[in-house]
Amino acid sequence: MFVIRNVFKCKPGQAKNLIEHFQKSMALMQDVKHRILVDYVADFWTVVLEIETEDVAGYEKQLSEYGSRADVQEAMSGYMDSVESGYREIFRIA
Repeated sequence: MFVIRNVFKCKPGQAKNLIEHFQKSMALMQDVKHRILVDYVADFWTVVLEIETEDVAGYEKQLSEYGSRADVQEAMSGYMDSVESGYREIFRIA
């Protein structure tokens, strides 16, 4: 089992917009176990999309399939307008 954390550093005041994009898109992907995290004691305007998956290859395949769907593309349209930078962390659950 793996945890994949996509960490986004948002432009000032834009975290709420990014969270709304994630909430819309993840509602369309009901079989994806996820959490949306927001800074509490971290860098300001940090949003994390955390996903659990059995294997990384399966996650990549699933991400590709969802990314090609028009409804998911619409939900995520313009999300990069809220983002300054980001990175991905992949952890194996011991």
